[in-house]
Amino acid sequence: MKKNYEDIGFAKIDHHRIKRKGFPEVIYGEGKTPEQVAKIAKGIWDHGHDVLATRADKQMFLAVKNKLANAKYFDTARIITVKKVVSGKQKAVSRKIAVVTAGTADLPVAEEAAVTAEFLGDPVERIFDVGVAGIHRLIKNLKNIKRAKVVIVVAGMEGALPSVLGGLIDKPIIAVPTSVGYGSSFKGLAALLTMLNSCAPGVAVVNIDNGFGAAVVAHSIIKSCA
Repeated sequence: MKKNYEDIGFAKIDHHRIKRKGFPEVIYGEGKTPEQVAKIAKGIWDHGHDVLATRADKQMFLAVKNKLANAKYFDTARIITVKKVVSGKQKAVSRKIAVVTAGTADLPVAEEAAVTAEFLGDPVERIFDVGVAGIHRLIKNLKNIKRAKVVIVVAGMEGALPSVLGGLIDKPIIAVPTSVGYGSSFKGLAALLTMLNSCAPGVAVVNIDNGFGAAVVAHSIIKSCA
C-alpha cells in the first residue's frame, strides 16, 4: 500500500493530495535549491503522478531534467512540467478558459495561469494586451472571450480591466492583480484594492501575481460543471 506522504528530510511529499484535490502536489520553486526541487519532482513522478513546479528557474529545470528526461520548461511562466503521454479525448472547447491580460507586462503571471490550466487538462485561449487604455482592443475580442466558460483577467497598474469586463459578460471572472506599475501601484496593492472594490457582479479576486491560484479556481469551476 502506498504511503499518504513521503518524508525525504527537508520535505514531506503529499502523495494523498491527488485524492483530495484531483491533482498532485505542486512544487513552489522559490526558496528551494535546484537539488531540492529535483528530488521532490522525482518523488512525485516515481509515485505515478505528473509534476508541476511553479516559480522555477532554469537551474531548477536542468536539475529536474537530469532526473526526469521528459521534463519541459516554460520560460515566461517559469514553470516545469513532467507529464505522462496519455491518449484520449480532449475536453470540449466549450469548457475552455480565457486568459486575458491588460498589457504585455502582465504576461509572466498570465502564462503561469495558462500553463497551469493546460497542465490540469483545460483548453485555454490567450487574449493578451486588451487593457482599458485602448478599450477598442477589448471590444474587438469580446466575442472570443464570451465563448469561454471561465475568464481569468490579469492586470497591473490600476487594475480596472476585470471591472470593465465584468460589466460586459455573464461568465465568472477571476481577477489577478499583478505587481506591474509605477510607485503608487505599491507593487500590485493598488490593482488588488481596485479589483476587491469592483462594482461589477461575478468578479472574484486572488492574490497579487497568483496566476497559479487563478487557474486552480477556474479548473474547479469547470470541473464542477462537467
